[in-house]
Amino acid sequence: MLTFAIEGGEYGTSDLVTQRRQHRELEADVEALRDSVSALRAEMQAVRTDPARLERLAREKYGMVQGEKELLYRMSGPAR
Repeated sequence: MLTFAIEGGEYGTSDLVTQRRQHRELEADVEALRDSVSALRAEMQAVRTDPARLERLAREKYGMVQGEKELLYRMSGPAR
């Protein structure tokens, strides 16, 4: 009967161990997400305040060019 009280039932020792492990995993996930949000906020601030960074982002990500004097060439790999 004592074994059932410790290991059995709805909230046994094994459930407690499992919940603690899941809690640690979730805490680690939350910390990783906080780090990601912090990095994204820093990048957003840099793009807002640094014109060169904004220009580089516009060129690399969106293929934009500066004025009418620039042409954009996109190179593809070798034909297969």
